[in-house]
Amino acid sequence: MIKVNRCAWVPENNPLYQKYHDEEWGVPVHDDRKLFEMLILEGAQAGLSWETVLKKREGYRAAFHNFDIGKCAKMTDAELEKLMHNSGIIRNRLKIFSVRKNAIAILDIQKEFGSFSDYIWKLVGGKPIINNFTKMSAFPTKTDISDRISKNLKKRGMSFVGSTIIYAYMQAVGLVNDHIVGCFRKEGNK
Repeated sequence: MIKVNRCAWVPENNPLYQKYHDEEWGVPVHDDRKLFEMLILEGAQAGLSWETVLKKREGYRAAFHNFDIGKCAKMTDAELEKLMHNSGIIRNRLKIFSVRKNAIAILDIQKEFGSFSDYIWKLVGGKPIINNFTKMSAFPTKTDISDRISKNLKKRGMSFVGSTIIYAYMQAVGLVNDHIVGCFRKEGNK
């Protein structure tokens, strides 16, 4: 069996992490629904492992209307409270209620900018930030850009969008490419 060179954060014996790394992490996303999904999942991960979130991803999709932004924005308090008993998601009241809050903010952003994608990509100059790190210890946990995006999203009424969460989000949706040099997913090394 041929060994595939991946970023060091991907365990060799974890197919869930491998699939996420190989197919999603760092791939530029321009679809508002997918951008919303990843924003919610990154916020849900706060204080937990990413593996926990990946294992509950389908539960999140079922609980939150496959991340339909309009439907999430219209969820009632009763619907959100009921999700506190849903073992398919992370049962944290603030995180659950942030889905509606963030959906409402994204609808406002869509009205102002045409799409959430146009808004978020404009904040990084319209193209991915390419880093050339050779080891994981070089990864920042936040940057000036993630600080600015975080402040902007908070000002627009969002929650679970701190700078560290936003930097992880930027990595997840390809706003930044942090695949390490030598990883088969690094641009030019495919």
